[in-house]
Amino acid sequence: MKDVYPFAEIEAKWQRIWEEKRVFEAVDHDPRTKYYCLEMYPYPSGRIHMGHVRNYTIGDVISRYKFMKGCNVIHAIGWDALGMPAENAAIKHGIHPEKWTLDNIAHMKRQLQRLGYSYDWSREVNTCLPEYYKWNQWIFLKMFERGLAFRRKSWVNWCPQCRTVLANEQAAGGVCWRCDSPVEQKEMEHWFLRITAYARELLEGHKLLEKWPEHVLEMQKNWIGESEGALVSFSLEGSRRAIEVFTTRIDTIYGATFLLLSPEHPLSPELVSDSTEKSRLREEMIRDIREARMKKKSEETEKLGIDTGKKVVNPFSGEKIPVWIANYILMDYGTGAVMAVPAHDQRDFEFARKYGLPVRTVIVPEGSPDSGEPLEQAMEAEGVLVRSGPFSGLRSLEAMEKMAEFARQRGFGRKSTTYRLRDWGISRQRYWGTPIPVVYCPKCGIVGVPMEDLPVELPRNVRFTGEEGSPLAKVPEFVNATCPICGGTARRETDTMDTFFDSSWYFFRYTSPHRTDAPFDPAAAAYWLPVDLYIGGVEHAILHLIYARFFTKVLRDLGSTGIDEPFPHYLAQGMVTKDGAAMSKSRGNVVDPDEIVSQYGADALRLFILFASPPEKEFAWQEDGIEGCFRFLNRVWSIVEENRDLFNSAPDIAIAGQAAGAPLLKKTHQTIRKVGEDIEKRFHLNTAVSSIMELYNQIKRDRDELRASPKGRAVLRTALESLIILLSPFTPHLSEELWERTGHREILARFAWPDYDPELARESKVEVVVQVNGKLRDKFEADPAITEEEMKKAALELERIKALVGGKTVRKIICVGNRLVNIVV
Repeated sequence: MKDVYPFAEIEAKWQRIWEEKRVFEAVDHDPRTKYYCLEMYPYPSGRIHMGHVRNYTIGDVISRYKFMKGCNVIHAIGWDALGMPAENAAIKHGIHPEKWTLDNIAHMKRQLQRLGYSYDWSREVNTCLPEYYKWNQWIFLKMFERGLAFRRKSWVNWCPQCRTVLANEQAAGGVCWRCDSPVEQKEMEHWFLRITAYARELLEGHKLLEKWPEHVLEMQKNWIGESEGALVSFSLEGSRRAIEVFTTRIDTIYGATFLLLSPEHPLSPELVSDSTEKSRLREEMIRDIREARMKKKSEETEKLGIDTGKKVVNPFSGEKIPVWIANYILMDYGTGAVMAVPAHDQRDFEFARKYGLPVRTVIVPEGSPDSGEPLEQAMEAEGVLVRSGPFSGLRSLEAMEKMAEFARQRGFGRKSTTYRLRDWGISRQRYWGTPIPVVYCPKCGIVGVPMEDLPVELPRNVRFTGEEGSPLAKVPEFVNATCPICGGTARRETDTMDTFFDSSWYFFRYTSPHRTDAPFDPAAAAYWLPVDLYIGGVEHAILHLIYARFFTKVLRDLGSTGIDEPFPHYLAQGMVTKDGAAMSKSRGNVVDPDEIVSQYGADALRLFILFASPPEKEFAWQEDGIEGCFRFLNRVWSIVEENRDLFNSAPDIAIAGQAAGAPLLKKTHQTIRKVGEDIEKRFHLNTAVSSIMELYNQIKRDRDELRASPKGRAVLRTALESLIILLSPFTPHLSEELWERTGHREILARFAWPDYDPELARESKVEVVVQVNGKLRDKFEADPAITEEEMKKAALELERIKALVGGKTVRKIICVGNRLVNIVV
């Protein structure tokens, strides 16, 4: 391309100026309206990828716009710097995880700065530094004091490749979230955070998250998995013990013909201990369950059972029913014990058929006779109770209430709510994580490290062999400790924390990153939080977002913050794809941002990644797309350069209705309105860019005619000036340079966003789209003030619509604003 504008020189120049003048530093407790824009911070893997570029460019446009609207903006960045990749690199290449991480951070920081992001680098956070993870340990100890951090033996998800434990959320689908290796089950002592204590509040909090995507909320709701029902105790025959079951259908309890235990239930080994064969079958079931636990629900396995030979007593009917162990009953739900009602649960029905167990109908559809005929399949719907003692004749909902109260009064049951959510296992058998700050004393038990002794730092002299177990356990000077209570010999914990601990509160740390006596300054947090807009990938809908919400509630209960929800507005960006697949090294379809910046400049990359798709949709990389955006920026450069003489004198004030330049003046004010609304109200950054391009096209069409008169030149100057300003959040380097070259002394990033004249911005005509049953069929132009009745009438009078609707029944006509009519036939 001829006369390519010198993007490399310009971008380096303005990045230097922004840094020297500290243009983007946030001010605590400023009287201006605060705005906290946050993007999920990166793991320092070595290079940024296009997913980073998209995420951070979206946030940068919104932050720069808010700067220009007069807000006090905090736009910070940091590094999620602990985790397994650094340790794996140490094992593979013999380089210490700290050096690998800090080198990667330095490189990625240069990459981000090269893209011109408006970060307040004075607030940079690095989670692998002791000054950060000290506060991880402080938060852990506060949880430990409150019983929210605890240790117990349990079966855990084990990644054989990463050689560490994974939380359930990190093993979804049966594979490790990091390396995709199949997850195994392993029994071990493990540290947990009692996230289940906040399960109800995590669900209730969704009511405050009106600006979250519905599918993200639904994913969280399904993961937490609330079920309302009742707990009922079945006494074990010949024993003082009882087996407690959770049921959502206590109304069916008279139809319980056997009781099922999970093979993992604590009573299961005891109930089959008198039979070697039964014990062997139970162990096989456990292995099968642990291999299949993380599989999708649709992957059904054959139902297998073991008759324990023991019986329990149904507390409602007094009937003795057999106890079986079944491979489809999991400890992950309820109590790990189920009252089996085969007439009203299909899985129990299939199990009863297989093993010849009785099926007893106790619910019939309302209004239907009780035929007493054998069932072909379970009748799972609610209805009217039969053969249910004093509760016969009641409808299901009424019976549930009365039967739960009956059980409560007699002391063998109560209403209860259970959750699919399980406590968060945070122990990791790796080095590169936050040391868990406790010691084990033979006399005093588990003892927290005193707050004044924090941080417990990671030792440097560690060998990385890849062997099972924590590398810290092989460092005697780290392991050997003194008990803070009795002064005796103690052993230090060698597990480190799950790195999602680090990212669950980093957005608080940004508000006061240099605080040395607390995780953050409560006053600064009160000023800045909650986050006004959080931008990140939908892949974190369950992991990070639930954990961050949990931490916020814990910190609130500790008195450190007054907010309940950290992110009232969440924008879930779509992934970046190439050749129809998500970009990844394994697929060989990665596009290197550095190469693109070198060839086309940061502004062209920023513009393309915003223009090609709405933020929440997938973004498909196309080489001709970046070239088209680069050509557009060169045209903008050229047209401003060609008309720089217009800026040598003060312009006349162009007013509405002038013959010279009226169409361009109107287009300018319409574009100012449209771009502002697209950024602020809808985040339709792609249509904002499209509007700016339309303004450029009209400037190009009208420029020669307008230069012929003083008033025309004033309008042309106003349009060019507006073009530069409107582009600045998207292409800040080019815009700053053109702003300076046209004689402006202010830094454009701090210049006020232009106002528009509502009368000039009013559209003379709007295009109304007409759909039939949701499909686009026609369109027409109308006055912006058109009423709904006028829209309906105009749509039905279109010849094409008449042909489609004729002879059919119009059920309803839906109007959306003054833009769309949908005729439902």
